[in-house]
Amino acid sequence: QVQFVESGGGLVQPGGSLRLSCVASGSIFSRYAMAWYRQTPGKQREFVATISTGGSTKYADSVKGRFTISRDSAKNTVYLQMNNLKPDDTAVYYCTYLATGQPAYWGQGTQVTVSS
Repeated sequence: QVQFVESGGGLVQPGGSLRLSCVASGSIFSRYAMAWYRQTPGKQREFVATISTGGSTKYADSVKGRFTISRDSAKNTVYLQMNNLKPDDTAVYYCTYLATGQPAYWGQGTQVTVSS
């Protein structure tokens, strides 16, 4: 059974930082690349970052240099460290895994709000 638990969202001022966490089912975490997506009302869900089982990472251009994705295999957890946050980063952030390159599961997400 697939189960992801996302946490770490909240309200932060522009320029601030947050770290999102996602604890995933062990059977999924060890076999698949993990990724973060985000969605704002009225817009399609968009890719943020991904990390392979081997640790290779890719980022959306809009977050490159500000966000860092990482994974801890001992804890079945993937993180998204977000620095220098901007109002445009406001969204619900979702953790997922990639099957054949596509997101295969959506959890409840965690809200990130960047506002002064």
